[in-house]
Amino acid sequence: MKLISACLLGIKCSWDGQDIHKSDKVIELLNSEKLMPICPEQLGGLRTPRAPQEIQGGTGEDVLDGKCKVLNINGEDVTQKFIAGAVEALKIAGLFHIREFIGKSRSPSCGCGQIYDGTFSRKLIDGDGVTTALLKRNGIRVVTEEDL
Repeated sequence: MKLISACLLGIKCSWDGQDIHKSDKVIELLNSEKLMPICPEQLGGLRTPRAPQEIQGGTGEDVLDGKCKVLNINGEDVTQKFIAGAVEALKIAGLFHIREFIGKSRSPSCGCGQIYDGTFSRKLIDGDGVTTALLKRNGIRVVTEEDL
């Protein structure tokens, strides 16, 4: 069994409440893999839809280390909700002995390898989202839908 960003399965949990992140590659995986959908942002208490949010001045690792914050486009600090959602995702992985997570690329929660830079201008930087960083710290392999 693998954890997967719920939005990749067409579940309307992304910031805009749409299902535009649904991935045909991921849907095909359902034929051969057991996938457990999660949305760390919802697990942390954020509603759907919600204002876009990005990590400010760092990466998910930096958020976990208290070096930077996650803000939404309105300037509201949602850092603790991102951390809480990451912790809940890790608990779920532990309960089901899950060792792999398929995360939504570029997401401030689930992104792996690249995330948006915090300017809300769609500019990318190298780094992981908050949930991805916590899962990796705990030995869970992380890939994005683009890696499938």
